[in-house]
Amino acid sequence: MTAPQQQILFPELYEDTLPPKPVNVASVPQRSPFRYPGGKTWFVPTFRDWIKNHYPKPEILIEPFAGGGIISLTALFEEFASRVVMVEIDEEVAAVWQSVVDGHAEWIAKKILSFQLTKESVIEEISRTDVDTKEKAFQTILKNRTFHGGILAEGSGFLKYGENGKGIRSRWYPATLYRRFINLKFVADRITFRQEDGLDVIQEHLHRRDVVFFIDPPYTAGGKKAGNRLYRHFTLDHERLFTLCESIEGDFLMTYDNADEVRAMARSHGFQMRLIPMTNTHHATMEELVIGKDLTWMDRFPVVREPFAEYKTDEKRKKVSTRRSSGHAKACR
Repeated sequence: MTAPQQQILFPELYEDTLPPKPVNVASVPQRSPFRYPGGKTWFVPTFRDWIKNHYPKPEILIEPFAGGGIISLTALFEEFASRVVMVEIDEEVAAVWQSVVDGHAEWIAKKILSFQLTKESVIEEISRTDVDTKEKAFQTILKNRTFHGGILAEGSGFLKYGENGKGIRSRWYPATLYRRFINLKFVADRITFRQEDGLDVIQEHLHRRDVVFFIDPPYTAGGKKAGNRLYRHFTLDHERLFTLCESIEGDFLMTYDNADEVRAMARSHGFQMRLIPMTNTHHATMEELVIGKDLTWMDRFPVVREPFAEYKTDEKRKKVSTRRSSGHAKACR
């Protein structure tokens, strides 16, 4: 028998102490054809709140580490930006987005629908080397949907058991993937794709006030290993990224691993930070950092808390919130 719980008389007065609740990704439109490790579907509601506060509407959204591209696609389908620039250096992921821009989304969609998926047929298909860009794109989707965790990096392999023992068929939904690629046809003419270093593209657009950036870099700052395992191109000059962001004349929103080194860089460049909950692939609740120039628009969300800064006394190390008592969150220094 469960013991009765004491009820809070005025819960609105205690909203800052209520447990954070991660976004249910099932409530977010699934527009990307990728099952992408480190994907940001869970972040879409927060992205919407950020970008809809920009007036006039941004002319261009740039995603320098596009990956699965869910943020760029959300901006296009929901009319938050006139155009997007998607940047991705990985050649296999790049093949997919380049094929979409080149008008081959329907070809890929039909290929998915007609493909008879078995482990043997997948091995035969992905072993082909004499392929054009759209065929490489199809190979990439096959790998992404049949490899463990959707990981394309070296060392990744086929799903063994998958969902309900379905093995490599666990994440292969031909009709769903067909629809997603067909839908991409309707926004392809508003996508500029570039297979380049994301930092160089940021530098190129630093002084455009009509441009905003959504930045989701590989999480490798401070020796973190996750990015090394998930991506081929995981090496990143994190300090250069933060230095570039300081010179952006438009606006940017960045997500990052909640690591000491990242918080230190954000403070040294005068940026604000918030912690936001998310659920990882093992269904555990974690917190990621949101970094930007002005995050006061996030203050109304009770699930978002300021990171804590540590200071030393003669007796012991203490932690203090970096939010000021006035209730207005300032930049974490």
